[in-house]
Amino acid sequence: MLVQVLKILLLGAVKILNSLGIIDYLSFGSEMGQIKPLDDVASILAKEPKEFSNILKTQLKSGLSYPKAREIALHMYFGNSPMYMDALKNPNNILGVEYLKALKRTNSSIIPITIKREYSEYNSPKVKNGITSATGIREMIENEKRINQVVPFETYEIIEKLQEKGNLITSLKLYEKEIIYALRKMTLLEISKLPDVTEGLENKIKQAANTCVDLDSLINKIKSKRYTQTRIQRILVYALLGITKRDVQVSQRVTPYIRVLGFNSHGKRIISAIAEHNPKAKIVVSVKRFFETNRDMNLQDMLMKDILATNIYTLKYKTDPVANLDYTHKILELKQS
Repeated sequence: MLVQVLKILLLGAVKILNSLGIIDYLSFGSEMGQIKPLDDVASILAKEPKEFSNILKTQLKSGLSYPKAREIALHMYFGNSPMYMDALKNPNNILGVEYLKALKRTNSSIIPITIKREYSEYNSPKVKNGITSATGIREMIENEKRINQVVPFETYEIIEKLQEKGNLITSLKLYEKEIIYALRKMTLLEISKLPDVTEGLENKIKQAANTCVDLDSLINKIKSKRYTQTRIQRILVYALLGITKRDVQVSQRVTPYIRVLGFNSHGKRIISAIAEHNPKAKIVVSVKRFFETNRDMNLQDMLMKDILATNIYTLKYKTDPVANLDYTHKILELKQS
């Protein structure tokens, strides 16, 4: 499950929404389609009352992974009420709960709304009524199947152009050599400082990196009942990008900058409204100008991680695999007819 990474990303996202000063509602999809049970679960997880905490500790001591232990603890806390049975079983419900927790922890005035997710299940490759999951779309691309029926036309056009140029990245596996190199270069102490690495897991990661030459073998050698494949994949990305536990702690303390990637005439008015409601908002429209004017070193470091991620991402481009695109790519301005 993506519990920990969702917690970090969504807390940052909600902080950004709060800082805009113009947001009234936050809408998200969920398998449940009802806000109350998700909100009740979020309240318990945000406050962690003693009774729930004790149940959770007992489940963790039995050797369960954190997501599974948390799910069982919630069922027991709510007396196995049918209303809450599926709250943490489905990925989009989990995502919604993390949004709600972030709203509570930031004392946000934004009102949450949920919409029932229809047809396609998370990670399912099946296509139903022209809808499939992101995993299904990636599998179709990798198997060279046409995706024009399952994505908006504008998205299809963009993906087609990227495919033609050889610049469409669909899998972490493309970076397996870089990941293994990064882990082999790191010391045990450095690996232990990666987020999600606990209880001596660094030893297992180092041993696997020293003996494996492909991503699948590496993951299979590290994962276990307690350490899921998803968790291992997150750790590998942290290693590739040099993200440490300290970086995560800093990101949780600060309000992130607002990165503008593109806009139309309506979006331009929204940006002006944001600047009017919150003149202190850190809006990045030019990376170069931001570095010249910003004095918050935490935000400087966070943006440097963004730039590094882009630089590593473009290593697998077949056309123009150059670095520093964050400096040279212009903001996309869409003309409305």
